[in-house]
Amino acid sequence: MDGTYELFRHYYALPSARDRDGCEVAAVRGVLASVMGMVNDGATHIGVATDHVIESFRNGLWPGYKTGEGIEPDLLAQFPLLEDALSAAGVVVWPMVEFEADDALAAAAMAAARDARVERVIICTPDKDLAQCVRGTRVVQLNRRTRVTLDEAGVIQKFGVSPESIPDYLALVGDAADGYPGLPGWGAKSSAAVLARFAHLESIPSDWREWHVNAANASALAHTLSSERDRALLFRTLATLRTDIALFDDVDHLRWNGPTPAFATLAARFDAAVTTKRPQRRSVVR
Repeated sequence: MDGTYELFRHYYALPSARDRDGCEVAAVRGVLASVMGMVNDGATHIGVATDHVIESFRNGLWPGYKTGEGIEPDLLAQFPLLEDALSAAGVVVWPMVEFEADDALAAAAMAAARDARVERVIICTPDKDLAQCVRGTRVVQLNRRTRVTLDEAGVIQKFGVSPESIPDYLALVGDAADGYPGLPGWGAKSSAAVLARFAHLESIPSDWREWHVNAANASALAHTLSSERDRALLFRTLATLRTDIALFDDVDHLRWNGPTPAFATLAARFDAAVTTKRPQRRSVVR
């Protein structure tokens, strides 16, 4: 599960709740209830990835990459609390510092899929870049808000390209949520048409007349790709999730065995929090 996304989602969906010290806890309480709801629905193995530090190695590659700037203090303060609460509840947490939560999700999905005992890996996040991790019907992506699950056929239907081409696709069209713009003129339809045929940036012929695809202004697109190829490759690096992160040795490490003794104190703190209405806030799209 993408803990960062879930924290944002619950923060903007729930009314304020402050503990006796005046600290905002509503979003953490909401995520915690949501995770426990998964357990009640039958989930046995769960891992939650968080952005312990908003910035990652990608900020050094592209100055416009997303940062923690603009995040409301009441939301930002709940990041460490979420990690503590989930750990106390007995849920495995992967707090990312050098890498991002998305990288942890990708690495965990690949590691779990290597285990023959695992029937299905469900990556809980709506982030487009995680579509690159989908494999057949065994590794799928679930948007828990819309309840839509994407298998490999679903990724192709949604984006027009296979999972392996998602980083190339995002390199061309950009990803506003992560802060890189893509290449001028390369929209979703043209990018999908070209990559559906050639799969990766390196395989796209420099001469548009060799494309033989239905893409408007193909000549201009080819010129842009040729002149900005280095930037496209950089954007693909930003979009490519790292799967070489060691998170666990065995999927049994992810089994939920109940809360730890520390959970009772946190649960009492959350139960005693006072819920109030709050002013209308600006939504943040991630």
